[in-house]
Amino acid sequence: MNTQRKRRKAQVDQTACVACGCCVKVCPVQAIEIVRGVMARVNPDKCVGCGKCAAECPASVIRVREVDA
Repeated sequence: MNTQRKRRKAQVDQTACVACGCCVKVCPVQAIEIVRGVMARVNPDKCVGCGKCAAECPASVIRVREVDA
């Protein structure tokens, strides 16, 4: 029986991210940064899985998924 807890975390498709920064602006816990001006990266230790970044992303490259806690 698998009793592993699941948590929601945002994940960015870094190959399709346009680094517009919309996700950075709406993240309530500052879990997202733009790396080298070319892509967004989510810090999974800070991400609370609220989904605001995914809702705001104009390129639709952010997904909130359940991951093992």
